[in-house]
Amino acid sequence: MPDLGPADRLILKALGEDSRISNADLAERAGLSASSCWRRVRALEEAGVIRGYTVRLDDTKCGLTFRAMVHVHLTRHDPEQLTAFIRAIRDREEIRACYATTGQADYHLHVVCADLDAYNAFLERFLFRIPAVASAQTNVILRAIKE
Repeated sequence: MPDLGPADRLILKALGEDSRISNADLAERAGLSASSCWRRVRALEEAGVIRGYTVRLDDTKCGLTFRAMVHVHLTRHDPEQLTAFIRAIRDREEIRACYATTGQADYHLHVVCADLDAYNAFLERFLFRIPAVASAQTNVILRAIKE
């Protein structure tokens, strides 16, 4: 892992805010020459610090007004069932993120759907049909404070 200096941290912060920023603007924000900034970005990519670039979507404008954190409890941790669970959730568009954590739930899913009916269909037609899933508790996201 590379030793991240102040300029690297400024680069990462600026790219996190706008991954389409021009190299010239990025260099200015980081206090570097354009060529030095370009080399640092490439070094961060090659070291795996920057894994890729993405787009942040406005869920509401995409028609996805229902957002929730779903705490999933598994029946057991059989390796085959666990592999099947992970494979199934990776392919679902509604699941924006999945985290394996310590605590009461085995997995936490960030789920977005068009509305409550679509979420109910997601539960009934998908999540509860996965053999490893024992139960799920839903916490509706009221508003985002920080994303």
